Amino acid sequence: MTLVQAPTELEPAAQSDGPRHAYVRRTHGPTFAALDLGTNNCRMLVATPAADGFRVLDSFSRIVRLGEGLHATGRLSPAAMDRALCALETCATRLARRPVRQVRAIATEACRKAANGPEFLQRVKQQTGFDFGVISGREEAELALESCAPLLPTDARRALLFDIGGGSTELAWVRLTHGQPELIGFDSLPVGVVNLAERWGDAGYCPDGFETMVTDVVERLLPFERVHCIGREIAAGGVGLLGTSGTVTTLAGVALNLERYRRPAVDGVELTSDAAEAALCALQALGREGLMQHPCVGPERVEFVLPGCAVFAAITRLWPAPRVIVADRGLREGVLLRLMRADRTRQGRHDGRRRDHCRQ
Repeated sequence: MTLVQAPTELEPAAQSDGPRHAYVRRTHGPTFAALDLGTNNCRMLVATPAADGFRVLDSFSRIVRLGEGLHATGRLSPAAMDRALCALETCATRLARRPVRQVRAIATEACRKAANGPEFLQRVKQQTGFDFGVISGREEAELALESCAPLLPTDARRALLFDIGGGSTELAWVRLTHGQPELIGFDSLPVGVVNLAERWGDAGYCPDGFETMVTDVVERLLPFERVHCIGREIAAGGVGLLGTSGTVTTLAGVALNLERYRRPAVDGVELTSDAAEAALCALQALGREGLMQHPCVGPERVEFVLPGCAVFAAITRLWPAPRVIVADRGLREGVLLRLMRADRTRQGRHDGRRRDHCRQ
């Protein structure tokens, strides 16, 4: 989703074994909306429940770089806030076109960290009507797990899910019992594509600078490894890795030699370690100009691809599983699934009360 360069267009349907997220224009059921305001992107998904998941009615994604300069100043800049507000006003206009039963708006690392985050979100509420809640790193991991659960390997006993974001990277260590996931460990590392890009700048484009960036991220991952001994679990077998982020889907697009990014070709695909390494090396070899021209990258994301690849490289070197499952789904989908499940529960209670009343 983050790779589509025309972010206001409807996205294609996912082809996976999980919930079918078909993209349609008409519906007769209740409609729900999820907004995700991250450090780099502003995203919205509007959908209606379906028997096997949900059907998407509208999808929006725009790079707003809300966390630009945050690492250095500790505050959201006026320009970054204006960009985010412009995107959210577009979302508000699009939502006004259809009746929506419930909207949930979540903000992540940039608003968690910024000293003026609460002030900015109050301004958002006044100008757009969206009441954003700032979620914890744990809830980020839980929402990612909720949306990606159908893609987890059914024959594994453990899984490591990672989500490389703009301002943080979430890790979810998962126990699988008969294919059912249970979160048994999580962490939210304060490294993402935006703050890494700002810290390392042009150095990330040269091999030595890239390797130094990888080493820095590995050091941040080691405390999680010491607690959960994931490397030992991988060596014993039965552990799957699943990655969700623009970085991971970009690597998949490169590995598949896509002429343009296509979600159905990527969501749920398995990348072998060799294929992932080859794709990463291909992106490094392109340099800034080549990345700007690449159909799975483009000028808006050129600064963030290699920092994301450094996080991916750190994860897969420390935890060298034979393959990584790629997910083009994340927080928005997790929010929608929760909203719809809660609504079904409420409707079930109402139906039960009506039946009780009729028996009286």
